[in-house]
Amino acid sequence: MGSKTYLITGASKGIGRSISKRLAKDGIQVVLLARQSEELEDACREVQSLSPSSFMIECDLAQSDSIDTAIESFNGIDSIDGIVHNAGTIAPIKSMFEAETDAWERNIQVNITGVQRLTKGLYSKMKASERCRVTTISSGAALRPLHSWSAYCVSKAALDMWSRCLAEEGEKDGITSVAVAPGIVNTDMQLEIRTSSQDDFPMVESFVGYHRDGQLTNPDDVANKLHNLIVNHTTEQSGQRFDVREL
Repeated sequence: MGSKTYLITGASKGIGRSISKRLAKDGIQVVLLARQSEELEDACREVQSLSPSSFMIECDLAQSDSIDTAIESFNGIDSIDGIVHNAGTIAPIKSMFEAETDAWERNIQVNITGVQRLTKGLYSKMKASERCRVTTISSGAALRPLHSWSAYCVSKAALDMWSRCLAEEGEKDGITSVAVAPGIVNTDMQLEIRTSSQDDFPMVESFVGYHRDGQLTNPDDVANKLHNLIVNHTTEQSGQRFDVREL
């Protein structure tokens, strides 16, 4: 496994950071992609202590130019053996009639349009691997509408179908794709949800309760449960959607 290269988006914190560390323990070269931050630098140092050839790329998936620059950063990499599309945003948490249009469209850009642009730009590297495994981080919101989460629900549903399309069209090149719902995880996104106002998000008290009652899972535990699927999922599993609680 030492020669493999995996790209993780949203790698500076939460699930993405935990997955990056878990892959690095196997000696995989991890490319940590996220917006510029001290957290990204810290995560990269942590991963490099386990897998020295790993490196970071600063990229804002909301910006097409930033994605194109990130793609150029892979010029020295011959092949990509796996991608974990983990980066995502839940904002705006507001009624679809009250949400700012720019914020709603930014959600779609980060959660699905940017995923497509980045993946298409890396296609030749994925193809060169001859066995590239792609994992997208889904959500229960992909399956049912939640009041005030319209952009997130729509983009995650689109990401699930995008994963299935990738499985279909990537098969000839040895590219497989699975989607996985990670459950309710103790991340900054959960903090953003439970600090929303009742007016903006009528279900906020439920999410406050999940945190208060200890129902949130730890990102490291989620990464450990996902690890085998990320690195070993089969061609027969390609195109499927999984739930971490069933792994």
